[in-house]
Amino acid sequence: MKLRSRQWEEPELNIINFVDVMLMLLVFFMMTTHFIQNTSLTVELPTASVAPSPQPLAGVEVTIDAQGHYYINQKAVSGTSPDAVRAAILAVTGKRRDLPIILRADARSSNQSVVTVMDVAGDLGFTQLQILTTKPAAQQ
Repeated sequence: MKLRSRQWEEPELNIINFVDVMLMLLVFFMMTTHFIQNTSLTVELPTASVAPSPQPLAGVEVTIDAQGHYYINQKAVSGTSPDAVRAAILAVTGKRRDLPIILRADARSSNQSVVTVMDVAGDLGFTQLQILTTKPAAQQ
């Protein structure tokens, strides 16, 4: 009985699938790092008894520091008047009014500063306002 001999095939390493997976991981990490917010302003947030929402924030971030200076998406606003805040918010949002206004006010900032942002946002037609807080030290 004569058996046919098999032709010897050179083993090869197929890396196409590996490259596909690596590219998908690269795209995934590039997209998710876009949503991570690194804040450079040190603001002491007021405390609240309810835990903050764990959902990611996406909107216009308005920060008020202890001296009452305004920052829109980490960029300083020139002036503290309502007109300056209005112009800065309009420059960032354009005609979009579906974005939430995320208010990061220092606990030592004046109530008038917070009310000014809320008033300007309402006048411009924004319907979503989120106020960031932290849990009290005893509950953390």
